[in-house]
Amino acid sequence: MNARTPLQLLVLVLKGMAMGAADVVPGVSGGTIAFISGIYEELITSINGIRPSLLKVWKSSGFKAFWRALNGNFLLAVATGIGISIISLAKGISWLLTNQPVLLWSFFFGLVLASVIYVGRAIGRWDAAAVLLFLLGAALAWLVVSLPVSEHQDGLVYLFFSGALAICAMILPGISGAFILVLLGSYKTVLDAVHEQEFRIILIVGTGAVFGLLSFARLLKWMFSRYRNATLALLTGFILGSLRKIWPWKEVLETRVFDSKTIPVREAGVWPWEYSSEPQTFGALALALAGFSLIFLLEGLAKSKKSEA
Repeated sequence: MNARTPLQLLVLVLKGMAMGAADVVPGVSGGTIAFISGIYEELITSINGIRPSLLKVWKSSGFKAFWRALNGNFLLAVATGIGISIISLAKGISWLLTNQPVLLWSFFFGLVLASVIYVGRAIGRWDAAAVLLFLLGAALAWLVVSLPVSEHQDGLVYLFFSGALAICAMILPGISGAFILVLLGSYKTVLDAVHEQEFRIILIVGTGAVFGLLSFARLLKWMFSRYRNATLALLTGFILGSLRKIWPWKEVLETRVFDSKTIPVREAGVWPWEYSSEPQTFGALALALAGFSLIFLLEGLAKSKKSEA
């Protein structure tokens, strides 16, 4: 990979922060933000490159060659941004989810809706296969976000695969990793383990996450290299299907209490005029438009920078 300037690394940190902010919101995927910020394929390629053979590079050629082969600056910058965002923004976003959910969901709805158009335009050929995969991806995501939540699960093997599936969802545009843990019934177990420092459970879930991340990254890398057009169509469908989860006006039908937090586990979308609380229609529309416009504003800035280079 080409060396990056400090300014370019700072931009990567900011993109990582955007991914982390999205991951804090249940139902929004950091993978979607990576896609629309233009770092998704490099992220998948870099994760795919993490393998034991890199240790041989370190041994034979030194740490500098190892770090370059790892694309370490890129991974460190993105990971730093994600960490900063989760630590600094989690509290604020949680407050918004509780106190101003319509406004927060509206912004993300506009953002994700624009990303469907943005990513869809990268599809080079809309043939029958691409259309079919697009519809399949949308249907699968729509189904996943409407699945009933499983009962509380704490088996170690189950937790291993929960970690693997959650991390796969986290890097897959359109589906939230935290939401997958809720669906699988592992959310409370993982949350309790972190709070109570149960390192055995943390290690099991973490090992599953590493296994899932490395395995799924290889699959995605292979799909992009062999079937780029079809893969983009499928992922665009995933993003479209996820819009069901982030529709701003929702009535909660069922909740569960996880670690003193009330989490909605079954919701139904309603029209603004059917919403039982204040619909905040004009503010919601303004924020949805802001989120929608932000994608194309960033695209325009990226194109202008390329033309100047």
